[in-house]
Amino acid sequence: MSKKRILLIIGGGIAAYKSLELIRLLRRSGLEVRTVLTPAGAQFVTPLSLSALSENPVHTDLFSLTDEAEMGHIQLSRSADLVVVAPATADLMARAANGLANDLASTVLLATDKPVLMAPAMNVRMWEHAATRRNLATLKADGVRMVGPDEGDMACGEFGPGRMAEPVAIHHAILDLLSDAPGPLSGKHALVTAGPTAEPIDPVRYLTNRSSGKQGFAIAAALSRLGAKVTLVSGPVALPTPAGVRRVDVETAAEMLAACQAALPADMAVCVAAVADWRPAEISDQKTKKVPGAGPPVLTLTENPDILATLSRGANRPTLVVGFAAETDHVETYAQGKLARKGCDWIVANDVSIEGTMGGDENAVSIVTAAGIERWERLAKSEVADQLAARMAESLK
Repeated sequence: MSKKRILLIIGGGIAAYKSLELIRLLRRSGLEVRTVLTPAGAQFVTPLSLSALSENPVHTDLFSLTDEAEMGHIQLSRSADLVVVAPATADLMARAANGLANDLASTVLLATDKPVLMAPAMNVRMWEHAATRRNLATLKADGVRMVGPDEGDMACGEFGPGRMAEPVAIHHAILDLLSDAPGPLSGKHALVTAGPTAEPIDPVRYLTNRSSGKQGFAIAAALSRLGAKVTLVSGPVALPTPAGVRRVDVETAAEMLAACQAALPADMAVCVAAVADWRPAEISDQKTKKVPGAGPPVLTLTENPDILATLSRGANRPTLVVGFAAETDHVETYAQGKLARKGCDWIVANDVSIEGTMGGDENAVSIVTAAGIERWERLAKSEVADQLAARMAESLK
């Protein structure tokens, strides 16, 4: 990557501050970064910050006498290996889709003959507007790649799709587009489970847990980036499907097991999902009503199938089976017991009593194997995923 060049166009949105972290990640990977800052983008980040991090001048003006003496907008558009727009606002996407060229950013996009990656960022209503959907379809048809947007809280106070993808995700998408060599897991099939299961009590109520699915989705994405063909079996979560990953949505533990078995054979399986141990023995076809004076109904439970043990001990067993153990106490002791009972190769144990782990964006894990225990410091879930995927690739050599 040391000879690759990125041209980063920064649009005018609150997410522009994330461009600083993105530049840092790109420089750490050995990539050269040049930046185009739109006038609106300059309301959120400064040219000084961008030039300090990129170690290159910042380009802002289509009519710069210095740059345009040598047709700078053409040179910028052609000298990069990849043009990245982050944030890609609704306005920037609209101008690019319609071939407008009335400022430096839009002129560069019209003049470039290199691949373009956009990270959309806008209010949920703008993202869902028919005009944006048309522009998105046009850009994709023109070969523009997209990363994100994510779903979540927005600066305007609304919630929904439209948040710019995190810098780590954009960084990975860039590396994927620039990579010429096959990944270490090319030709391998990975099966990943993620999220909670939901076990119905009646048409309205169900038993579930607090799993967000973030760690499982991050692992699926990391394995895909290393070249694996990934099947992601997910319980009910509000997360976008990682690029290049085949997703199968399920609700119950029984459905998750059936989907996993249908996905076999696989070279590796990573069971991250927080599968309910129990389900109601009987499911009412009508809403269970509260009867005054009768007290709460009695809920009889029955055991759910054990997905990890079934995959570990089945006739069509993957070469490498990794389980997860979410515990609140005696984390490593319980994980060692689970390793022995389930018959898997590794257990990734995480202490979910730590604030910010269950449902959050970070994790502190221990890798428990027959050879011993390896403890990892608290990391972003995406970094845990990257390290685990690399460890799995090394194991399968």
